Amino acid sequence: MSINYQLSRFYRAYAKADQIAPSTLPEVVFAGRSNVGKSTLLNALLGNKNLAKTSSKPGKTATINFFEVPGCYYVDLPGYGYAQVSKSERENWAKLINGYFEQDRRLALVVSLVDIRHPANKLDVQMERFLMDHGFPFAVVLTKADKIGKQVRQRQVGVLREGLGLPETTPMLITSATDKTGIREVRSMIEKAVREA
Repeated sequence: MSINYQLSRFYRAYAKADQIAPSTLPEVVFAGRSNVGKSTLLNALLGNKNLAKTSSKPGKTATINFFEVPGCYYVDLPGYGYAQVSKSERENWAKLINGYFEQDRRLALVVSLVDIRHPANKLDVQMERFLMDHGFPFAVVLTKADKIGKQVRQRQVGVLREGLGLPETTPMLITSATDKTGIREVRSMIEKAVREA
């Protein structure tokens, strides 16, 4: 049974981890660097370009945002690694993200977003290592594929898998929120994870 995304809605934003309501439904978590296109991809998946707030300036999401989707929650974590905010603000984001993962949540899947155009970043490597070390179910979704040619995309998959230190068993999907590449595949993967959670 597929999800009716038209029924999706913004649920709540949390500025502190200890304020987050207990987990009642499977949660699909979206994590990635500040400029990876997280909000844009979320809107493409939810079929509503205005649901998650997008901005031309990275680092605007300073809260954990929950979106109620039939049968689950999409959880939008603050983007990490944006240099042009204060150190204390970056530390607050890290505390918020770690605080979320330390809770007893019904984690169906962590969708780890990585920009397909660039080599593996140190922060991306740390995130994948964190997910693997804690045994969280996760997949890597490569964003902004419309910015490069199709042959380069396939080459980048191999380069990034190696750079991130990922085994072949870790799903890695190519997407573009602009031309909708991979959106259906990511939805299918999420729906399967939610069913099995």
